Amino acid sequence: MNLIQELEQEQIAKLTESKEIPDFKAGDNLRVHVRITEGTRSRVQIYEGLCIARKNRSIGSSFTVRKLSGSEGVERVFTLYSPILEKIEVVRRGRVRRAKLYYLRGRTGKAARIKEKADWMNKKASK
Repeated sequence: MNLIQELEQEQIAKLTESKEIPDFKAGDNLRVHVRITEGTRSRVQIYEGLCIARKNRSIGSSFTVRKLSGSEGVERVFTLYSPILEKIEVVRRGRVRRAKLYYLRGRTGKAARIKEKADWMNKKASK
């Protein structure tokens, strides 16, 4: 490993020692707890939606979450190792055959549904 990769691995280890990042991918419904600072006060806001993309670029890794607010689609890109992320929860796992689900941008209602993985709850309950 070269020096840059070693430094990035050290930074990732330092940033993830206080929080656990679950294993998730595109197609999963996520609940992302984000720390919002307004003036002197800060609070945790929950952003829940479908993960439509994930970029794995070591320290620059990110993921995109899409939700419908009213009838308007809202997407937000989160940096995976950002200190403003408090927690990431996987609500349900989806079964998809694509790595990027950008085609969902043009779909609404039943056309935008994702099938659920059959036995992911059983695996979660047995742990």
